[in-house]
Amino acid sequence: MHSMQPLVSILIPAYNCQEWIGDTLRSAIDQTWPRREIIVVDDGSKDRTAEVARRFASKEVLVVTTNNQGAAAARNHAFRLSQGDYIQWLDGDDLLAPDKIESQMKALREVDGNKRILLSSPWAFFNYRTHRARFVPTPLWQDLTPTEWLLRKMGQNQHMQTATWLTSRELAEAAGPWDTRLLSDDDGEYFCRVLLASEGTRFVPEARVFYRITSSGRLSRVGTSDRKRVALLLSMQLHVRYLRSLEDSERVRKACLTYLQNWYDNFYPERPDLVAELQNLAEQLDGSMEEPRLRWKYAWMKPVFGWEVAKWAQMALPQFKASLIRRWDKAMYKLEAAGAAHGHALKAADTQRG
Repeated sequence: MHSMQPLVSILIPAYNCQEWIGDTLRSAIDQTWPRREIIVVDDGSKDRTAEVARRFASKEVLVVTTNNQGAAAARNHAFRLSQGDYIQWLDGDDLLAPDKIESQMKALREVDGNKRILLSSPWAFFNYRTHRARFVPTPLWQDLTPTEWLLRKMGQNQHMQTATWLTSRELAEAAGPWDTRLLSDDDGEYFCRVLLASEGTRFVPEARVFYRITSSGRLSRVGTSDRKRVALLLSMQLHVRYLRSLEDSERVRKACLTYLQNWYDNFYPERPDLVAELQNLAEQLDGSMEEPRLRWKYAWMKPVFGWEVAKWAQMALPQFKASLIRRWDKAMYKLEAAGAAHGHALKAADTQRG
């Protein structure tokens, strides 16, 4: 029975995540799906990530270290080393529920193991305590055609977390490698290509993923990095091209314009050259870019302090609030862990007395 089951490769690019990589690896090792291999590519971390990961090395866990080239290059390297029939991508700070892969592999049987079906699953943010994670359904949490999926993602500002997907090797090979030019949104662009090669998504509600909120080092944050801005613009241009290759209708052009507008404040007003490129793209979609709107909480600052200050506040204050929440959650996590350890010690002492 065992040998008949497909092999699943869990591929983990890791960079400076010594604090999390142990938990992430445990969540991979604890998968109830029996046939799996786990490959960690440490992307030239400057901390003890590789050292912590190597403690888990075994027949099924391979840890390799490369020079720092970015997440996309680390993922490509992991894929080249892998043998699996199915690919589970997992970032070095996120977690899978124990039955995540097994639930998705079971769902495959209902579609006769069709290798062109892309499996997805629910995900939720957490800081330290997974039991505080809230799974809030989005319009992407269902079975969708590639066109409908991209329309919802771009027109309704949705996204799917990297680890939610389970991809057949056939689909991964059809999609091609991760784009190493993309320092931001490399996952968004990559899964567009996987979707384009697929016959659509199959959503598996039991297969849960926990998406850790870490401090500002997240790839997904563009911030004020010029290289990330250029990469984000490239990813956006590719998104528009991919969706229009599936269908070029009025509803598609509208969704593309909404998508450009949603991300516009990453470029405006600091990079007039990139703003001009976006204006140009908007015109090809029969529309135009409007000055980004500030959220009402910050809009009053614009006439008083100017656009740049208001924009900075809109970016910085939520991050400050998030870091306070994260600190509080860490303190509670440590308290709960200490309480649990104390409880185990008391139980053990009781058993000995008994």
